[in-house]
Amino acid sequence: MSDQINSRTSRRKNVESDRSNKKNKKAGKGKGLFKKIFLSLVIAGFAVLIGGAGLFAYYASTAPKLDENLLKDPLSSEFLDKDQNVFMKFGAEKRDFIPYDKIPKLMEDAILATEDIRFYKHHGMDFWRLGGAVLANFKSGFGSQGASTITQQVIKNSFLKQEKTLKRKSQEAYLAFQLERQYDKEEIFEMYFNKILMSGTVYGFGTASQYFYGKNLDELELHEVALLAGLPQYPNGYNPFKNPERAEKRRNIVLGLMHQHKKITKEEMDTAKAIPVISTLLPEEKRQARNKSEYPAYVDIVLDELEAAGMMDVLAEGVKIQTALDPAAQKAVENALNTSDLYESEKMQAGMTVMDTKTGAIVAVGGGRDYSGRDLNFASDQKRQPGSVIKPILSYGPAIENLSWSTGQRIVDEPYNYKGTNKSIRNVDGKFLGTQTIREALYKSRNIPAIKVFEEIGTQKAGAFAKGLGLPYGKLNSSNALGGGEYNFSTVQIAGAYSAFGNGGIYTKPHTVKKIIFRDGKTERSMVSDPVATMKDSTAYMVTDILRDVVTSGTGTVADIPGLDEAGKTGTTNYPSEIISKHNMKNTDVPDSWFAGYTTDYTIAIWGGYKDYTTPITTYDKGRRVPQNLFRMVMSDISSGKDTAQFSQPGSVEEETIVYGSDPLILASSTTPANMRRTELFVRGTAPVEVAEVEEEVVIELEAPTSLRTSYVAETTSADLVWSHNAPNSETVEGDVEFTVLVSVDGSEQKEMTTTKEKSVTFSGVEPGKTYTFYVFAKIADLKSDSTSTQLLIEEAAVEEPIIEVPPIEPIEPIEPDPNVGGEDGSNNGNNGNNGNGSTSGDGSNNGNNPNDSSTGEGGTDANPNPNPVENESDGDSNP
Repeated sequence: MSDQINSRTSRRKNVESDRSNKKNKKAGKGKGLFKKIFLSLVIAGFAVLIGGAGLFAYYASTAPKLDENLLKDPLSSEFLDKDQNVFMKFGAEKRDFIPYDKIPKLMEDAILATEDIRFYKHHGMDFWRLGGAVLANFKSGFGSQGASTITQQVIKNSFLKQEKTLKRKSQEAYLAFQLERQYDKEEIFEMYFNKILMSGTVYGFGTASQYFYGKNLDELELHEVALLAGLPQYPNGYNPFKNPERAEKRRNIVLGLMHQHKKITKEEMDTAKAIPVISTLLPEEKRQARNKSEYPAYVDIVLDELEAAGMMDVLAEGVKIQTALDPAAQKAVENALNTSDLYESEKMQAGMTVMDTKTGAIVAVGGGRDYSGRDLNFASDQKRQPGSVIKPILSYGPAIENLSWSTGQRIVDEPYNYKGTNKSIRNVDGKFLGTQTIREALYKSRNIPAIKVFEEIGTQKAGAFAKGLGLPYGKLNSSNALGGGEYNFSTVQIAGAYSAFGNGGIYTKPHTVKKIIFRDGKTERSMVSDPVATMKDSTAYMVTDILRDVVTSGTGTVADIPGLDEAGKTGTTNYPSEIISKHNMKNTDVPDSWFAGYTTDYTIAIWGGYKDYTTPITTYDKGRRVPQNLFRMVMSDISSGKDTAQFSQPGSVEEETIVYGSDPLILASSTTPANMRRTELFVRGTAPVEVAEVEEEVVIELEAPTSLRTSYVAETTSADLVWSHNAPNSETVEGDVEFTVLVSVDGSEQKEMTTTKEKSVTFSGVEPGKTYTFYVFAKIADLKSDSTSTQLLIEEAAVEEPIIEVPPIEPIEPIEPDPNVGGEDGSNNGNNGNNGNGSTSGDGSNNGNNPNDSSTGEGGTDANPNPNPVENESDGDSNP
């Protein structure tokens, strides 16, 4: 037993010894592997360092030379219209140059605290900031965060292209060191101070001080200094005229940095932050007088696009900006917007975007009435609820696209609640029209059908359809289908969306800038997004065909232009009940009115309303209908003299005549009554095949009048006509029978006397010696009878000359006849041979049957007191 125990102990020791040896060997191998990895990294680091140094040296050797002229003043860039004509030289405007010794210390402190706090300590590059930026770029990708010093910004704005590449950053760093060697800090700061872009066409802090405040630099208050110091990071985005909330937030950040770097006290910071950013801005009327330029609203959007693409700084490089501006269209827009008697008040505003339907290019922009530039642009900056212009985009378009609905799809307009709630939906007229087609529901702009269609298609498919048209919807609910809710859009966005319907379902992002041509004339950068097929061509055409009806017989008839194939949609929004109550408004007051319409050539979106949301539109003709009137004026002008093509039905769509209201839809037969027939569009292959039963055709004939007779009334020299007639059964033909009477004199051409529902008529002015032939026929609905005729001949009476014997006496003067003696009293006493019924008498009236007089009864048509149908919509309902 003892030997066995010793044997087990010995084996255990041997196993433990083996395990220990293996661990030691592994540890040795681990240390060796670590050394190899470390050495490899060191070698790779040296290789990268050497390679990087070589690449840096190469890039530095290809950098441009420092040019003092470029350091002091930027080159002017040219804006070209669609025909390559220069319509603006950017950078050629007057600037206020401020020498370094005239720059207020507070202004310099604000700039340094914001842009480059170690400016007077580094030699062109700030390696502390560079390290932080490198870490950020490792996390978010190269170019996500910069660390440019003031010196680097001067270099970038003077010599280099605005692109985030290793080559440009290398050249920027090299030239920054060179600039620091050749110029002192004060000179470099002066360059930056006078050449940096502040907003729009405004360069330099001195110019910006006058532009925003109408003040010299030494007159600025702390909060004004901070606002200016914060502008260069995002010149147009922080413009306080356009984006006051964003500008105030940026100003407060600058004030915080100034306090952090001990340039101001906390009390000074808090006092400045409490001042509203718009409180001391230059008033609009003074700003307009100072900043008047050609096509300012269009230039606004050009600058916005360049800034969004990170290309604003190229404007200091002498480039050419090729735009899509059509000067004739732009002038048409400005003239229409400035038609003062178009609006209900002097303060009412409007914004407009005109696009090329096929390319998405913006050819003209209406920023507002008497727009002067870089203010709130009502075409692009003003974003409001879209109202019913959204219905084709969130309801009917997605339904046709995803469910292959026809334009004759049934929908019921009936009392209805938002899905999953007890909140009811209303139509503006408070009525329910029952079963109708989606064509009717859309062109009449009914609310309940729009909600039903939206809920049928679902929020995901509706949202995806809208996003494809450039409308960035997130989470949707049913009220969004009426254009209410939290999503607001500009005329640029709405025009872009509608252009796809007119372009066969192809969407191109709206743009003013086509390309940038650099100084060498060879290098170009395209600014146009690729076109995308966002819907089927069948969907685009079927929606367009319905929207044609909007302008011909729906809510948009004011926008109709005879002879032009156009489509469009109206939209209005409502105030929430609490705003109506708070501001003592009427229920008919609305904040926004829209019209979006298009032809195969142009797409136009127009908004009308007030800058102040709580100022309501109170009228129709010069209020709600302003967008329609503007559309008609501008589209007529820009389409004049052009052969605008009609919308072409694609092969993916077929047209069929259906039985109205049938469920499921069936095709009409030859005997289907006209009032039950509707011609609708179908996605090819989805049209019904069943045909309505052919009923035996009932031939209905209308009998001719009978027993036509006439009699002559000598006292009034007139003829009385009387006849009989057997009217058809009212169950067979609806309506009243009318009789048309014609007369021919001595065989001449028949002339119509009158049309009457009576069975008698009197013809005046009968002359003896002539033959009168009278014809009478009956008519009702589309039926017409044969005519019945009779003749009347009035012979001339034979008159004998009296024999007068003259006595042989002296001639005497003739005696004048007594005017009171002789003549007839108008009675006949039954002696006329043509009237054997004794004496006749009458009151002298013809009861409206004189052919020279309008007949009695409902001879005319009432004028429609309101020829333009009120839009059946109630947009902007609050969320359920």
